Amino acid sequence: MTEWQRKSPLEWQTYLNKEAKVTAAEKHEYVGWVLTVDPVSANIVLAKLLEDEKVSVSVVLGHAVQKVEIVSEGDSPIQEQLAHLFMPEESQAYSQEELERRKSSLKTWLETNHIPVTEEGESQRTLCVAGVLTIDPPYGPEDCSSSNEIILSRVQGLLQGYFAAPQ
Repeated sequence: MTEWQRKSPLEWQTYLNKEAKVTAAEKHEYVGWVLTVDPVSANIVLAKLLEDEKVSVSVVLGHAVQKVEIVSEGDSPIQEQLAHLFMPEESQAYSQEELERRKSSLKTWLETNHIPVTEEGESQRTLCVAGVLTIDPPYGPEDCSSSNEIILSRVQGLLQGYFAAPQ
């Protein structure tokens, strides 16, 4: 077991969001921003930020790690960029007011089209359609869930049309 593998998860955590130079077996060197360290295998996931907002991701296997040196500390913009690397592009952060507006607008539209809808759940955040389908925030087609696949497919189709139309 290497010295790197003997470290605890709390020790590994001090490397997160920092630029590091990892020396592995056979003197291979890898440089990048530490995204995470697997607590079971001690594998290190490094991200190298390239031009044109592209990213190169490398995994260095924990048993091969011989030495890890911190090259530089990550500032806020870097940490923000690393945190959003694997988020889908269309994923947006909605404010509470925007979520409330989306929910009430969708509920009104469903009621106008004679589709029974109620609000339920903690603080009435979830819309329930006909008692068999739920729509969670941010209330898009992908936020629907139902055990009835036919109803799920039809309501998702309706919502896609609703969001495609000018509001």
